[in-house]
Amino acid sequence: MTRGAPAPLHLALARAPDGGRAFWLQTTDGLRLRAALWQRAGARGTVVLFTGRTEYIEKYGPTIADLAQRGYDLLTLDWRGQGLSDRLLDDPLKGHVAAFADYQHDVAALWAALPGLNLRAPLHLLAHSMGGAIGLRALHQGLAVRSAVFSAPMWGIRLPPGLTGATGLLAHSLAQAGFALASAPGTGAAPYVYTTAFSANALTHDPAAWAQLVAHLAAVPALAVGGPTLGWLDTALAECRALAALPSPTLPCLTGLGADETIVCPTAITARMARWPGGHLARIEGARHELMMERTAPRARFLDAATALFDAQG
Repeated sequence: MTRGAPAPLHLALARAPDGGRAFWLQTTDGLRLRAALWQRAGARGTVVLFTGRTEYIEKYGPTIADLAQRGYDLLTLDWRGQGLSDRLLDDPLKGHVAAFADYQHDVAALWAALPGLNLRAPLHLLAHSMGGAIGLRALHQGLAVRSAVFSAPMWGIRLPPGLTGATGLLAHSLAQAGFALASAPGTGAAPYVYTTAFSANALTHDPAAWAQLVAHLAAVPALAVGGPTLGWLDTALAECRALAALPSPTLPCLTGLGADETIVCPTAITARMARWPGGHLARIEGARHELMMERTAPRARFLDAATALFDAQG
């Protein structure tokens, strides 16, 4: 499969390097996805970025710039149901997927496009949050990358103490009872950055990064996604349980975990990395969930460690 027709890309909004280009992909189950690629002469390899829930390509503009300065091209996409890829419900603000395995159709569509992209080898995976669950599953299905770096991977979802089992059971029961498209408890259609004050947010300590997220959605409302549906929560929790039962892949791996993480489950991440041969868990002080959108010192610590791993693979 060759690259599809050009797609919109808001470079100035993203604060991304010049030269990026976006294009459409088609999945085998009939959805149109937006992907984007940044390439430069003399790159040392290509980083394939798997983003988190609600995210979109432009959110990673500064990270793309940092990776370019460190010598790496970058390829990424908007998952189904978010960014400028096809939405799955009549209400485009609801975050939904029928089955977590459906995200692997998106991975397959991106990989099918690789022969026409002339990527600089080797390829490395960089996966954040929900992208960490998608990425770990893809590695088990043979994703051809030389190494993997995870940022606060969603290998478990942090739920209220004592309610982990009850919440999962409730989500499953309601989803099976016909309420899969209803919003998960405590969430709604409005994007998180619109309903949460910076002082109370769980994403970043950096007010400039937070302001940029708000500015993105104000400038391009079509990028916005709100809270997840019960169906998404049910299938995401099931995927986390299934992944926990699998062995760790054998490729080189680094996982970053913020000391102030409250969204994904640190216990699940620690357990996974304790049984990843040659894997390393980097605990990032002064960081919340968004390691690549944090204040300068913790952000640089994570990106320096990530590119050191990439560099070591040749």
